[in-house]
Amino acid sequence: MASSPTSAVTDLSAALVMAPVPLPDWLIILPIALCIGAGAVLMMMRHAIRYHAPVAIAALALLVVLDAAFLWKVATQGPFTMVMGRWLPPFGIAFTADLTGGLLSLAAAIVALAGAIHAGSDIDASGRRYGFYPFLMLLMAGVTGAFLTGDIFNLYVWFEVLLISSFGLIVLGSTREQIDGALKYAVLNLIGTTLFLITVGYLYAIFGTLNMADIALKANGLRETAPLMTLASLFTLAFAMKAAAFPVNFWLPASYHTPRIVVSALFGGLLTKVGIYSLLRVMVMLFPVEREELSIVIAASAALTMVLGAMGALAQNDIRRMLGYIVISGIGYMMAGIAIGTPSGVSGAIFYALHSMVLMTALYLAAGHAARLGGGFSLTVLGGLYRQAPWFSALALALFFAGSGLPPFSGFWPKAVLVKSAIDIGAWWLAAAILLSGFIATIAFGRVFLLCFWRPAAKPLPQPALPAAAPSVAPLVALTLLVVFFGLFPESLLDLSQDAAAGLGNPQAYIHSVFPEGGKP
Repeated sequence: MASSPTSAVTDLSAALVMAPVPLPDWLIILPIALCIGAGAVLMMMRHAIRYHAPVAIAALALLVVLDAAFLWKVATQGPFTMVMGRWLPPFGIAFTADLTGGLLSLAAAIVALAGAIHAGSDIDASGRRYGFYPFLMLLMAGVTGAFLTGDIFNLYVWFEVLLISSFGLIVLGSTREQIDGALKYAVLNLIGTTLFLITVGYLYAIFGTLNMADIALKANGLRETAPLMTLASLFTLAFAMKAAAFPVNFWLPASYHTPRIVVSALFGGLLTKVGIYSLLRVMVMLFPVEREELSIVIAASAALTMVLGAMGALAQNDIRRMLGYIVISGIGYMMAGIAIGTPSGVSGAIFYALHSMVLMTALYLAAGHAARLGGGFSLTVLGGLYRQAPWFSALALALFFAGSGLPPFSGFWPKAVLVKSAIDIGAWWLAAAILLSGFIATIAFGRVFLLCFWRPAAKPLPQPALPAAAPSVAPLVALTLLVVFFGLFPESLLDLSQDAAAGLGNPQAYIHSVFPEGGKP
């Protein structure tokens, strides 16, 4: 006689999220989904390239709104987490938003929107046909994903996404110079990415998890038995290469001057900051003890990066090459904050990263406008721009002051915070390096202004092929106004940077958002 089957009830609450995801928590994944979806739509519209710019600009404007919304949520309610596939962490892939990721995501979206608008006058039909706007959207998917992921392997994945899209952007135009720059850019970045992947595998062998909050919980218990110093050293080297810190920074000045100016602007504003963010997340939040042990090495690299970068800028005759070295010098300031490691030092690094994202994008756009007015990027060719375009000269001077760290512009405040933080811990030599590099950068920017703007033109300036359209100039004006605004009114950004640094130094709120019960399921 057959017995009736008994149905066993399986309790899934130990492994899966059983409650519906609150609607506001979708804010963390919507920016990434938007970028990937918009990129896919643009790919499908490859035969209607005249619509690429308006679609991309609309998508990036919506991205700014979404990033501002979840930054407001994080600032008012604290970090929050969403796990893919309903799996509880550390089994599911987690996206976790905190103030550091939220601030950098919003700044990146603003920069990308400015670049997309400016590209209307810089990217021709051939560049659009070969995918400038789809590559831009995928680049933003990679950048935003890196800032918001709570899983260190997926940090590697988002690095790959942004690198692949940046390879496509750097070769648009297919000139000999671009191919040469792309080759150097690709080889050195692939070496850094490979080192990162090897280190992630090593980390998984030690911790048995890739969730950042889980790693932070386990690190103290493994510190006496596991080679965490080796892990931290490998991560530092890999991310320093991504950020273009000395001595692994030679790929940046060899490549950033080769693509279209709007691509250089996006690269200068975004890509190296992902490396800095990764150092902040891994070394400050996950391995603070190891960061302290490596602080003298990081500080020495920071000092050499900022000083040699400024000296390299002073030696250049091409504005684009000069700005590449300014990018490198700025990386040194952020590395200095990481080396100092105090809440004020880390907040200075975060503030400087936000300032640099906006400033470097604006400086590259200004260089492009100067070349358009003066007929080239060489300091020996340019001249008389002040007489030809006084309003543009005023914008450029404000940006040069900000890049030099002079008041009352946004570059002054993070440098002041970093100098004070270095003096507070007795690292007077690091404070001196910050001041010295700022002095050299001031001379470099002053040289550009005197030669390109103040000096009379050696011959009549060429007439631009096309008149400056308002949409192409508007991003430069808007970014310059941001630089001026946060120089005159820095309090809100200082407060947010300090809160973000506190969250990295004491990640209990971050961990609680991933493991609400205080530990793994």
